[in-house]
Amino acid sequence: MERPLTEHIRAEGEPPTLAEYERTGGYAALRQAVGKMTPPEVRAAVAESGLRGRGGAGFPTGKKWGFVPTGPGESRPKYLVVNGDEMEPGTFKDRRLLEGDPHGLIESTIIAAYAIEAEVAYIFVRWDYQTAAARLGRALAEARAAGYVGRKVAGSDYGLEIYFHVSAGRYMCGEEEGLLNALEGKRPTPRAKPPHPPVVGLWGKPTIVDNVETMAWVRHIVGRGPAWFRGLGRGAEGGTKLYGASGHVRRPGLWELPMGTTAREIIEEHAGGMRDGWSLRGFLPGGASTDFLTAVHLDAAMDFGSLEQAGSRLGTGAIVVLDDRTCPVGFVANLTAFFARESCGWCTPCRDGLPWMARTLRAIEEGRGEAGDLALLEEQTKFLAPGNTFCALAPGAMEPLTSALRLFREDFERHVAEGRCRYGRAGE
Repeated sequence: MERPLTEHIRAEGEPPTLAEYERTGGYAALRQAVGKMTPPEVRAAVAESGLRGRGGAGFPTGKKWGFVPTGPGESRPKYLVVNGDEMEPGTFKDRRLLEGDPHGLIESTIIAAYAIEAEVAYIFVRWDYQTAAARLGRALAEARAAGYVGRKVAGSDYGLEIYFHVSAGRYMCGEEEGLLNALEGKRPTPRAKPPHPPVVGLWGKPTIVDNVETMAWVRHIVGRGPAWFRGLGRGAEGGTKLYGASGHVRRPGLWELPMGTTAREIIEEHAGGMRDGWSLRGFLPGGASTDFLTAVHLDAAMDFGSLEQAGSRLGTGAIVVLDDRTCPVGFVANLTAFFARESCGWCTPCRDGLPWMARTLRAIEEGRGEAGDLALLEEQTKFLAPGNTFCALAPGAMEPLTSALRLFREDFERHVAEGRCRYGRAGE
């Protein structure tokens, strides 16, 4: 089984130096791109591969790049931003790549910037990923000294400067436009669309924002070809995916597996199954902002299309397991409280709606629920649905709650009727 994203990542210790990275073929794809390919040819290769964004939305990467106006008469400078502000509860995949293979990310970043004709690239890192920031800084200095970053990339006529920026530490900084505002030194709030960032982005210039895991694929696609990438998946969607699993499983962790690996294989084989005495009741397949699935969905392929058909989303591919001893009411109350705290406060439904829902859920969990609370919660989820807010934070927060109200209704009703939780408080 090929694991191109993680094959050279060490279990412990420092990541490969520049010399070690080059000995395994590092920067060969970059030299191929800037020396033998035009920017449109690089864009075409990524589009042909079918690569979809690994940050949550799953938008086709090549199509996204195609929105950037290119050519000598277009607006400049252009920017590429790598989004490493990973704060989705249950998700920890980008940290592995940032800490374990910083040169791989830098090489892919340069190739992607070349493809969209960008002159400047930023790598935006979560505030508490201090180890990742330190390692990335050292790798970037090595790459610059070796001539891979600067006025003549790898001896070519193409020039690129790369900076890395450590976030101030809000979940909203991971939202595409909140991130751009943060880079500009502003409050990290979403922007009205259109225009979209590929046309009007950072400082009003064309900008592409891609997730770390998405970006890490670029060098491999250029070096090995789109057909090779497509052949890595188990179904219609190509590549491998960094899947995670957390909760009461025997071996919580992260694994690079073919796209389309089933939830059952991830949970039962790689994560070792449920701990003794615990049973699976449900799971969030793609991090904290996806809909619950249940045991009947364990054989669903963990890819974008299959999970949409099952009624959820692949998201970040981070499975969060709900077991039969954890209260689903407390589970979603904790998640809703997180999203309420992290709201930027820019739009009324999110600013006022999420705190109200968090308080209501906590009251139900603590035995203070009232008749009619569940109907009100269901009504509020519609006000925070897609299209009613400036960004996807509140709609994402509604996904676990909406599905929990449907799948675990009896637990919510028992809380209200009996004024108690039969499981104990969430997290106990």
